[in-house]
Amino acid sequence: MSRQRPHPHDVLIAVASLACGLLFWGLGLYMNQGGRLLPGAWVLLPLIAMAVLELGRRTHPRTALLLGTVFVVLDQFTHGNLATAVMFADLVYAAVLYGTDSSARRIPVITGIITAVTTIGFLVWFRQPEALLIGAVVALVTVTPALTGSAVRNHRKAAEAAELRAQQTALLAEMDRAQAVTAERARMARELHDMVANHLSAIAIHSTAALSLDDPKTTQNALSVIRENSVEGLAEMRRLIGILRDDSGDLAPAAAPTLDGLGALVDQARTNGLDATLDDARPATGKLPAPVELAAYRIVQESLTNALKHAAQGTVSVRLAQSDGLLTIEVTSPVGATEGPRAPGSGAGLVGMRERAGLLKGTFTAGPEDSAYGKIWRVRAELPVSERESA
Repeated sequence: MSRQRPHPHDVLIAVASLACGLLFWGLGLYMNQGGRLLPGAWVLLPLIAMAVLELGRRTHPRTALLLGTVFVVLDQFTHGNLATAVMFADLVYAAVLYGTDSSARRIPVITGIITAVTTIGFLVWFRQPEALLIGAVVALVTVTPALTGSAVRNHRKAAEAAELRAQQTALLAEMDRAQAVTAERARMARELHDMVANHLSAIAIHSTAALSLDDPKTTQNALSVIRENSVEGLAEMRRLIGILRDDSGDLAPAAAPTLDGLGALVDQARTNGLDATLDDARPATGKLPAPVELAAYRIVQESLTNALKHAAQGTVSVRLAQSDGLLTIEVTSPVGATEGPRAPGSGAGLVGMRERAGLLKGTFTAGPEDSAYGKIWRVRAELPVSERESA
């Protein structure tokens, strides 16, 4: 059995009730008149026992009620004390409020049955209408506290359920907020990487060439490429800052790149030193959904950037095709020993391309393969082109 200490409020109830009962006894105030089987000081036995049971009204409500029932019946054989009856009513209330769910369901029913049986029994015994008063008193001591405890218990459960729902709602809202922040940060990271990585890679490669080769013409060409990429990279950064900050002065939203810009993107790759080709075999069916066009453009852009940093000498091929509701993007570049300066990679580009394809429920693969022309690096993405899939 648990040895929980009585709640301070239960101790206060027990002491106050015992004090009132002793006061009634000292003043000679009794509930039962006439001769009794246990007269005199016997009335103190159920009074003191009930006060002790009050200490366990919260920790052992069922046991307290069962023993309390015994002592309240015993009290009927004495002169009776009002405090004893009141404490028993409190034990009924506590048993419903603090007891198990099964006890909370059964006690109101049991007390109702006891009240009905008691009332009918006294009516048959006394054959007087006054027997109904006895039933009313029994109901007042048993049924009323049981129903009150049930109502308070239900109210507490409803309040706890409401508080739990509020906590769950707040937790879900915080999770949604955290996921939204994480998703937005990932989107910004992809956009920032895709917008400036190409320009910075070209600047790094050509600046290294300009510093390492003692050739005025090569240096001049390298500086031209560096200037062009730095200007374009700075413009891209300003557009990105304009999206993030309303007070930047650039309040007009930047137009998202589309597949119509692939020609210029490949031309820029040629300017940066790549031998790049574009084969757009898509049918002339108009614009694709904006998320698909943006993702495809960024995948091609990042693939060309990676080819600029890592590919060997040879042709870099960009191919686009569309069939069966899928847009296929394929970029191949030669793999082998490289000549001249190269920029290091971090792997963030592959992660970003895979994330872009995954967000559209598409597929993405990248890796080395053998071909008729030797070892190549192939990037392949398949993106659904329906509005519903790419929304």
